[in-house]
Amino acid sequence: MIMVRSPLRISLGGGGTDLPSYYTKHTGFVLSAAIKRYVYITISEAFWPLIRLKYSKLEEVEKVEDIRHPIIREAMKLTGVTGPYLDIVSLSDIPAGTGLGSSGSFTTALLQALHALTRRLVSPQELAEQACHIEIDLLKEPVGKQDQYISAFGGITSFEFHSDASVNVEALNIPPEALANLEDNLLLFFTGTSRSASEILREQDRKSKENAGDMLANLHFTKEIGLQSRDALAAGDLRKFADLMAVHWEHKKKRSSGMSNPRIDELYALALANGALGGKLVGAGGGGFLLFYTEEKTRLRHAMRAAALREVRLQFDFAGTTIMAHS
Repeated sequence: MIMVRSPLRISLGGGGTDLPSYYTKHTGFVLSAAIKRYVYITISEAFWPLIRLKYSKLEEVEKVEDIRHPIIREAMKLTGVTGPYLDIVSLSDIPAGTGLGSSGSFTTALLQALHALTRRLVSPQELAEQACHIEIDLLKEPVGKQDQYISAFGGITSFEFHSDASVNVEALNIPPEALANLEDNLLLFFTGTSRSASEILREQDRKSKENAGDMLANLHFTKEIGLQSRDALAAGDLRKFADLMAVHWEHKKKRSSGMSNPRIDELYALALANGALGGKLVGAGGGGFLLFYTEEKTRLRHAMRAAALREVRLQFDFAGTTIMAHS
């Protein structure tokens, strides 16, 4: 049996500039952090000559070409795994559609497991590139590259996305005390709603391709906020980072009418009134998780709990996509 886990992520700055429609013309920059919440993939030998898939659905097929799940089908084609005596199972700590990059985590975990099955070692860079190739090039999904890259590499990491499709990866060096305080003071709350990011991302993608001035100006500013957020964290200035989160969220809301809603705006205001120094909705928008930085954790937790929000305790993952068992 092979078991692989791949971390989910929170975006800390620059999100949205990792879409090809933007970075191929303007260079993208994203600061992202992997967290200790995971997507798991297990692959084991089956007793029957079938490929059995268990995710949110159950599939039993004889040939790879018959697999309905597009990522699994394309990943098996890419790695040359044909079966048919295979059981592939996917589990996740957090449901899909909640803004934590689960699709990228799923794809990197699956690819790593399939490579392990064929006894092939791949670097985090190659793993991320293959995951992006499947989701963006083959399946034409309107997604960026940060999810696949942060899942593969882990840590608190900055990514520069260049017009030639190359990606520069740099682990952020945060002073140890500031790193401990950042992990302690970032609080993550589930809004109670999940959503598909595709519609919002397609709107952004379309406007970027059309060189819409308002969208490009927004993304240029978002990239600059991301760079400033990186510098603030590297300097250990967590309050400045919190201020930049708030500025980022105000501009992110302007990208699409579906980015926020009255309920999310109400929860955000409640958090600011109860000790949050800054925050934002994680992911493409419309639902999922609210992320806040605070120095008054107890007060903020009580307020969010009273508003019926569930907290997911946050710790950083520095391992990236990892093979947990191979027997």
